[in-house]
Amino acid sequence: MINRSLAGDPEPFFDAHLFVCCNRRPDGHERGSCAAKGSEKLRDYMKARAKELGLKNLRVNSAGCLDRCELGPCLVIYPEGIWYKIETTADVDAVLQQHLVEGGRVEALMLR
Repeated sequence: MINRSLAGDPEPFFDAHLFVCCNRRPDGHERGSCAAKGSEKLRDYMKARAKELGLKNLRVNSAGCLDRCELGPCLVIYPEGIWYKIETTADVDAVLQQHLVEGGRVEALMLR
């Protein structure tokens, strides 16, 4: 993997940056879209739940198309670059707890 940090770079503003695909395609599009599968509500839940858990120094953002439409709703967490499929609030809870609180991974939800 390429090390993109250089000497003298400022410290990252966030420890973790979570991008939830909220792209919406027209109904009936062959690839579907994450928004049509409920990603916007899941993003909103994730923001509220992260705050309830007291998670600091992270950002939950909407993303445009992350190009994994058929597998969505999709979430990618940086700096690790780990991708998850999140279909329910329980999936969101698992990712927040296991990935961000405990520092592990939710193997069953990971996209490879």
